[in-house]
Amino acid sequence: MSVQLIPVSETFSVSKQITASDIPMLTAAGVKSLICNRPDGEGNDQPTITEIRAAAEAAGLSIAYIPIVSGEFTSHDIEDFSTALDKMESPVHAFSRTGTRSITLWSLYQRTQGIPDAELLARAKVCGYDLSDALRHTPISDSKITDSTGSKDHFDVVIVGAGAAGISVASSLMKRTQALSIAIIDPAEVHYYQPGWTMVGGGIFRQEDTVKTMASLIPKGVRWIKSAVGSFEPDDNRVLLEDSHPVYYDRLIVAPGIKLDWHGVDGLVETLGRNGVTSNYRCDLAPYTWELVSSMQKGKALFTQPPMPIKCAGAPQKALYLSGDHWRRNGVLDNIDISFFNAGPVLFGVKDYVPALMEYIERYRAELKFGHRLTRIDGASQTAWFETQDESGATIEVSSDFDMIHVCPPQTAPDFVKQSPLADDAGWIDVDQNTLQHTRYANIWSLGDAMNAPNAKTAAAARMQAPIVANNLLHDLGRVSGVAHYNGYGSCPLTVERGKIVLAEFGYGGKLLPTFPRWLLNGQRPSRLAWILKEQILPPIYWKAMLKGKEWMVNPERSKADV
Repeated sequence: MSVQLIPVSETFSVSKQITASDIPMLTAAGVKSLICNRPDGEGNDQPTITEIRAAAEAAGLSIAYIPIVSGEFTSHDIEDFSTALDKMESPVHAFSRTGTRSITLWSLYQRTQGIPDAELLARAKVCGYDLSDALRHTPISDSKITDSTGSKDHFDVVIVGAGAAGISVASSLMKRTQALSIAIIDPAEVHYYQPGWTMVGGGIFRQEDTVKTMASLIPKGVRWIKSAVGSFEPDDNRVLLEDSHPVYYDRLIVAPGIKLDWHGVDGLVETLGRNGVTSNYRCDLAPYTWELVSSMQKGKALFTQPPMPIKCAGAPQKALYLSGDHWRRNGVLDNIDISFFNAGPVLFGVKDYVPALMEYIERYRAELKFGHRLTRIDGASQTAWFETQDESGATIEVSSDFDMIHVCPPQTAPDFVKQSPLADDAGWIDVDQNTLQHTRYANIWSLGDAMNAPNAKTAAAARMQAPIVANNLLHDLGRVSGVAHYNGYGSCPLTVERGKIVLAEFGYGGKLLPTFPRWLLNGQRPSRLAWILKEQILPPIYWKAMLKGKEWMVNPERSKADV
């Protein structure tokens, strides 16, 4: 569906995120220039600025990249925006995740030209945006926002993020009590079943089966604030939205997910989705993975894994296994050289599962390249470069050509988390790994991929964490007895071939935590039953149980009630 252009003036318009397919519509509407105000990597379905730029320039449009971390406007940003507007041919169209950052920048620039705030607020309101808090904030100083109206959004519980973790914990809270006012903040219009993307890349699932509308999943009774968070102000018990509007809370749950750093590999964004370069870590690229795999008859296939932490650490090798199995079944495996370039030192972090995985590495004759970190890629020449060490320990760069390469991008905490008081030195939300309560702010909890507990970042982990956070928040309110403890549980169904899975289930320190008795399902061996679980049972459990507060096979340990 094409984006809707929202005219702000005769020469300027805004919209939510555009894609390359929207460029013909923009040119037909008379747009001459584009400004992107959204940093790459904010969303799993977000096209990179490089993709947009290529399509725009091919259509004769100029484009400027002025990325704004949500809610953070500086005088330098306004100056860059002003310079771009002055130099660009009009009409100019600017876009961000929802368009808020773009119209806010335009309004702040207009303010420097002497336009009164009342006029700017009225114009923004006609366009569907409320900029009262953004314009009350002074970007040139560090002054705090004040609420001159006396009214404010205040909730018993605010949840940041409506991914697997955020919606699950909202549902777990609602299952236990309807007496709390709960808000969930997320601008996304769709929700993805990300564990399914490996299966899309393997030709097993359809892409459309991994997507549902966000509105259909927000729990009844929970207020959905359809906006992005700009920053946290925990000392004042509030978060600021991207338009600087404050939302106050008594308790806060932070579950914003992880950022995919596509720019962490030089040249990657310029060639994603082309030249044999793909990744199952983006919904729109998973079908391209299957296109490459199903059409490949001979050549060299590379699969890469960056340094930890990443979400679903088994996904890079799952792509290898399903590809190798397809080539074996179609009689072309002898013509294809497979290599796995892993920045880490081992095939899998829990050694108990390695023997079974090695059988498949040998079956597909894949060459293991440990300690090799992908640093740059050139799609046109189909060459990838890796940083590694020689025998003396000196850092060197090696290269490999390819016909196909599946890339797992480097990953970090979201920018607005890294820059917040909630973060540890590495940028992750700092929690007690047992209770998932923040180490410095007692009324804040976190779950999912953005916090720093040393567990595997998987949907299964979020499924276990959600009722623990719900219980512990309610315990803090005096509504339940006993503190629940998280044991680090995570699960990684390793799709070693079509029809069989090695079901890795483990907790902190690599302790095995199998759900099923060994006689029924031995997770250390490939099994058909685990495949059925992954293909047929887990998707409906995700949509109809986990996201609905039905806590399937979750029974965390609890401390004794306080005496």
